[in-house]
Amino acid sequence: MSLDRRRFLALALSWPVVASAATTNATLNVEPPDLVETLLSRAHIPRYSTELWLMIDDQASALSVFRGETLLEYFAPISLGRAGAKTQRVMGDNVTPLGEFRINRFNYESRWHIFLGIDYPTPAHARMALEKGIYSQSDYEAYFDYYRRYGHPPQNTALGGAIGIHGIGSGDPDIHGRYHWTQGCVAVTNEQIERVAELVDVGTRVVIR
Repeated sequence: MSLDRRRFLALALSWPVVASAATTNATLNVEPPDLVETLLSRAHIPRYSTELWLMIDDQASALSVFRGETLLEYFAPISLGRAGAKTQRVMGDNVTPLGEFRINRFNYESRWHIFLGIDYPTPAHARMALEKGIYSQSDYEAYFDYYRRYGHPPQNTALGGAIGIHGIGSGDPDIHGRYHWTQGCVAVTNEQIERVAELVDVGTRVVIR
């Protein structure tokens, strides 16, 4: 998906300020605020009355499809990462990232039946990684350079990638119904992912909280 100039500038606007803030926090030995958690506090509010968007609730193990504030579909139980869901994840930790995302790709030939990719790691996750020392300043700059060039976030940094919503493929439905089993993605049944794929499009907003 291409990234228009206006959206990229909006994403990168606070880039130099972030580096300064991270340095200040480190100097004062103050834990920086959780930016993703702050953004999530308003993510449940539809952007407009007819917006189609997804809510994935870690505590309820449920995926809801909304049109504005109207619930269209509700799927439960769903499966998330084996190590739970957190605002900050790193490559290989089996954590589902919390946050606000957009669907940016479809794969109908996935081993998981259908795979709907999301734009993780977002600029907010990159900023937190810088503040926590997971990203160096050069890592942070490289993240935005990649985003500017290709219109989507890099997938092979310390934060990992390849996160999305998918079916279970040929997996065991009983295990899916009883355990969180993914490496960080959100899994629903094959029938449910087919329904979700019918409703959403590239650009659909996804809230994982």
